[in-house]
Amino acid sequence: MKILVKHGLVRLACLVMAALPLAAQVGWSQLEIPAKEKDAPATTVALYYPSPTPSRDLPMGPFTPHAAREGVPEPMAKGLILLSHGLRGSELGHSRLAEALAARGYLVAALRHPGDNWMDSSLLDKTPERYFFERPRQVSRVIDALLAHPRWKDRIALDGKGPRIGVLGHSAGGYTVLALAGGIPDLALSNRHCREEGKDDPIFCKMRSTGAPASTPTAPAEPPLKDDRVRAVVALAPVGVLFTAESLAKVQVPVAIYAGVKDRWLVPRFHAERVARNLPGAELHLVPNAWHFAFMDTPSMAIQTPDGDIAADPPGFDRAAFLKQLGPAIAAFFDKNL
Repeated sequence: MKILVKHGLVRLACLVMAALPLAAQVGWSQLEIPAKEKDAPATTVALYYPSPTPSRDLPMGPFTPHAAREGVPEPMAKGLILLSHGLRGSELGHSRLAEALAARGYLVAALRHPGDNWMDSSLLDKTPERYFFERPRQVSRVIDALLAHPRWKDRIALDGKGPRIGVLGHSAGGYTVLALAGGIPDLALSNRHCREEGKDDPIFCKMRSTGAPASTPTAPAEPPLKDDRVRAVVALAPVGVLFTAESLAKVQVPVAIYAGVKDRWLVPRFHAERVARNLPGAELHLVPNAWHFAFMDTPSMAIQTPDGDIAADPPGFDRAAFLKQLGPAIAAFFDKNL
């Protein structure tokens, strides 16, 4: 387990930027993937990709991607990165990170999770016991669609192992990508955690999304959530208390984990640090003076949550500068491991 604090991350980012060629422009496109089940919602996917078309600001509600709408894609991407947002989030909420990856040669597919996004919380409201099982499957279905898509399938680089695919996720999305790597959830673990340690992890344990209340049923036995096509994982402030230690110990793909030291929503010692302790070879990067939403773009309007405004940061924390460093560092991790 490797722990990097802020200064180490700055040095790494500087080395990465010095070693890379001039970054490409970024194209942006939206894709709708129909559901296989009757009456199920389609999956909206924001695609960020290398493009020769000049980028510009694209205001879209509280978030503003900087990219060329329907820009001409380069003939080949270095790989495919799936991006999973957090609880009731948006496919646009991590545009700075997606753009950094696209500018360095990756096709980034940021999905709007059906039933768990800013417009629709039906997955959690109607079937909370299935929430943690459905989210990873939604990502796998997007992988299926892009590997078969006539415009994109031949632009994703291949090697002897197949398509070069990585995943990146924040909060519930961090849980999602760890499940795709082989982590197995057990909702009873969160029940026990919140009975025994809930006073030290109060926001997580008060959220219905966690499955923490003792009355929440444990889901029945499920098919594996692991997707063998995923070859590298970056989890940002992940929900981690749900995973069995035994399943984490068996994860074989490279994993990098980031967490804000001052995260109050998912207290690191119960979540990010727990995953890192149990996952052999995981890199753990602890970011000083950072709250839970440090990994998201700063929205142009207040968005209130149980942990306050998404746009807020602790005094002295420069989110824009941090994200500018983090993007190249994540790109370097995928370059090394895909």
